[in-house]
Amino acid sequence: MKVRIGVGAGLQSVSGTELGGLAQELEELHFDSLWMADLLSIAGDDPLTGLAYAAGATPKLKIGTTLVLPGRNPVRLAKQIATLDRVSGGRLLLTLVFGIKQATELAAMGVEAAERGALVDEVLPLLRRLWSEDAVDHDGPAYRFEAVTVEPKPMQEPLEVWLGGNVPSSLRRAGTLSDGWLPSMCLPGEAAAGRRVIEEAAAAAGRAIDPEHYGVSIGYFRGERPMPRLGRLAGKRSEAELAELVPDGIPALRALMERYIEVGFSKFVVRPLVAPTSWRAELEDLAAGVLDLQA
Repeated sequence: MKVRIGVGAGLQSVSGTELGGLAQELEELHFDSLWMADLLSIAGDDPLTGLAYAAGATPKLKIGTTLVLPGRNPVRLAKQIATLDRVSGGRLLLTLVFGIKQATELAAMGVEAAERGALVDEVLPLLRRLWSEDAVDHDGPAYRFEAVTVEPKPMQEPLEVWLGGNVPSSLRRAGTLSDGWLPSMCLPGEAAAGRRVIEEAAAAAGRAIDPEHYGVSIGYFRGERPMPRLGRLAGKRSEAELAELVPDGIPALRALMERYIEVGFSKFVVRPLVAPTSWRAELEDLAAGVLDLQA
């Protein structure tokens, strides 16, 4: 099993030209990838634009995003993603997500919460066609067009698309539509159970997901608890579960990662929930604490 570790830049902790320096430091220290999230109503760079900048600053570092799919025009999105994969030399890692279920985000997306699953069901197969076919015709519930060709095509053939989400419908969708699964706020035992649901759904659909294509995104902090961020993450979790899911310190982060590895999860995005005073120092500590897990 090939363990790979990427770092999430956070929403407000890195921005603008700082992304180039962060990407260079990640590559120098041998992290696998730089990740950017996608939220409309919270301060932070647009991930497609920011990752293009970061890719230009490094020759090898992979770039990844948890990108909100609902609310985006599929033809424009197909072209943006294909372009980013091209300009990065085929280094794009793509996980599509539903977006957070908050009133401001849903209003900004222009999508009702109950509509998001149906949009993913329609748009993800459509994206794959736009990336691989010419003169695409589509007549769906949300989008209709004839003879559309998207150029350039992605450099990766095919461009893999993972999905996030922990609820039963998201797990089934990951099995029937995705190339991998990257959840967050999911205990190791829950992750293992979710993987079983995904694999059963994939088998029922006559497909299989690479056993290497299971990962998890982990937010961590060091020292004082970031209460506003923890409050947004908590949901219906108990204090004990929240303490387990959001580790305090790099040793605790490593211990949690090892538990995920034990149940077959090998790809990680680790995210400091509090902006580091020095990113270089933070990355050096992370490298010393967890990078030897990469194999």
